[in-house]
Amino acid sequence: MLTIPDNTPAAQQTGGGDLLPPPGVHDAEIERLFGPGGPLSPAVGGFRPRQSQTEMAKAVADAIATQTTLLAEAGTGTGKTFAYLVPALLWGGKTIVSTGTKNLQDQLFLRDIPTVRAALQAPVSVALLKGRANYVCHYHLERTLQNGRMTSREDVGYLREISRFLKMTNSGDKAELAQVPENAMIWNLVTSTRENCLGAECQYYQDCFVMKARKEAQQADVVVVNHHLFFADVALKDTGVAELLPSANTIIFDEAHQLPDTATLFFGDTFSTSQVLELCRDVLAEGLAHARDGADWAKTVVPVEKAARDLRLTFPQDIVRLSLPQIAPSSDFFPALETLKQALDSMNAVLETTAERAETLEQCRVRGFELAERLAAWKFDPKAKVKPGEEAVYWVEAFTSSLQLHKTPLSIAPIFNGQREGVPRSWIFTSATLAVKNNFDHFAEQMGLTGEPSRTWPSPFNYEQQGILYVPTGLPDPNSMGYTDAVLDMALPIIEAAGGRTFLLCTTLRAVKRAAERLRDEFEKRGLPFPLFVQGDRGRTELLDQFRKAGNGVLIGSQSFWEGVDVRGEALSLVIIDKLPFAPPDDPVLSARIEVMEKKGLNGFMHHTLPEAIINLKQGAGRLIRDEGDRGVLMLCDPRVISKPYGRRIWQSLPSFKRTRERDVVIDFFTSKPE
Repeated sequence: MLTIPDNTPAAQQTGGGDLLPPPGVHDAEIERLFGPGGPLSPAVGGFRPRQSQTEMAKAVADAIATQTTLLAEAGTGTGKTFAYLVPALLWGGKTIVSTGTKNLQDQLFLRDIPTVRAALQAPVSVALLKGRANYVCHYHLERTLQNGRMTSREDVGYLREISRFLKMTNSGDKAELAQVPENAMIWNLVTSTRENCLGAECQYYQDCFVMKARKEAQQADVVVVNHHLFFADVALKDTGVAELLPSANTIIFDEAHQLPDTATLFFGDTFSTSQVLELCRDVLAEGLAHARDGADWAKTVVPVEKAARDLRLTFPQDIVRLSLPQIAPSSDFFPALETLKQALDSMNAVLETTAERAETLEQCRVRGFELAERLAAWKFDPKAKVKPGEEAVYWVEAFTSSLQLHKTPLSIAPIFNGQREGVPRSWIFTSATLAVKNNFDHFAEQMGLTGEPSRTWPSPFNYEQQGILYVPTGLPDPNSMGYTDAVLDMALPIIEAAGGRTFLLCTTLRAVKRAAERLRDEFEKRGLPFPLFVQGDRGRTELLDQFRKAGNGVLIGSQSFWEGVDVRGEALSLVIIDKLPFAPPDDPVLSARIEVMEKKGLNGFMHHTLPEAIINLKQGAGRLIRDEGDRGVLMLCDPRVISKPYGRRIWQSLPSFKRTRERDVVIDFFTSKPE
């Protein structure tokens, strides 16, 4: 049972059985908690009362008390994390906090929640729950140690580290083992998936880290998850969140602007040739281990592997995204798809006769039949009637060594609304970027939240004094040849004036590559001492740490650096954005959604493409000013922000920086001392 401090007004019971004040009566308590003499002040270094933070906390507490929904946009520096944590820890009952990234998930669990809990002396238990791929699996580690299927000497060293880690860890969370990179291939061999987990049949079930994390989450008052986990569970019922939902009184989504993309990913269905190749690998290993005389296992899996690889090769390009109707009927793709179906069915027939020999072979049989079902279901009949809310896009995505077949819902709103029905509870959606010029319609329509209460709290920063928005003159059309070089010509004098200390945010990986080549060359030629950090050279966390330490670095990145990146102080004084972040026009899902909008008489660009780009741009712009003492320049290079009628809507959604088109004004800003 959660308790409220003695000086809080009398509380009432909720359906969840936790103490909850009636709406409104918590306002005075929040004023006290966030006020100058309140408990947060001594507990949080540099804490200062902020009106917007206090008001947001009141709105969150109201939504909790009335078990309603709130869309809350809080500008950078508002302190939104504490604004939702304080009422959630005091009055939220069983609370699930879902974040956009595992990094923020760890920050909440390891730093923010313990700080607030200690300051409030709130007797709440907290658990961290991640997807099963984050936890070492005893069974798969043992199997890998025995089989020794290592591809490199590096993997052998990593395996030794993981084996040692297993003996010392309480959580089994790979984030605790810094010596092995998070993206190292070895993790695939020592963690479980939904398909290859033995469940209660496993000899290590009692010690299983995944089960232990789920049990702790069920017993905790506050559970921290991430959006991928939340929606994977809603779709697959495999992560432990489904067991938490019935008892949850409050659900908070931080970085909620990411929800439409994440939910779309999980409410759809994907079949991948890499899943087929993984299955073939396991069938061969388990067949030889447990039923060597049951079949010629090499002859059983080779045709399936070949068919999967041949399907990928029907698209000669490296990266492809095509909707099903865009694939020519004469393409080799359709016969290759049929060949894979037949080869998979043949392998499944062999598994059917041998599965009883071992639990692991039975697992392979189940996986084989699931894959065959998903492959058979991937077909679109244009004449078939589809129920409203069940419309989907069928499309293909090719990567360097795999091919994915996707079925993606046109709208996630009906599915998400279905998840929200039932037990009354509060739903809080918060981010620094949910609205376009204080209008929440775009986000609300995507998530099925139209008509729900929404509020905006502006940033406390003095953007007019702290920064400049610079749109240079004379740049060519963003789609023209050599555009990236034209941007760099404009950027070099500004980077030099800023003394490095720059983020160059690009909309494509091709632009990242070209910018890195050119700047490396220019810095050497001009004798500029600015260390260059390029996305892909190292992991994101390592790049950011080195950028901060350098103090005069230039970091070039694409989408993953536009958000969730916090560099305070002088190390970052210039953010350059090469182009407005419009979604690629060849995106099959976007094309289908726009087509539906236009059939309803709406303008797809104005109603979807533009709001989406503005929200992304606000994220990128938000990297610049992270603190009251920060100063800097946002250099937005795309001339469409001035030349196109929609440009005004874009810059009016950005922070209220002073605006200029003069290079000299920007150089003066960097060379003059702040007042």
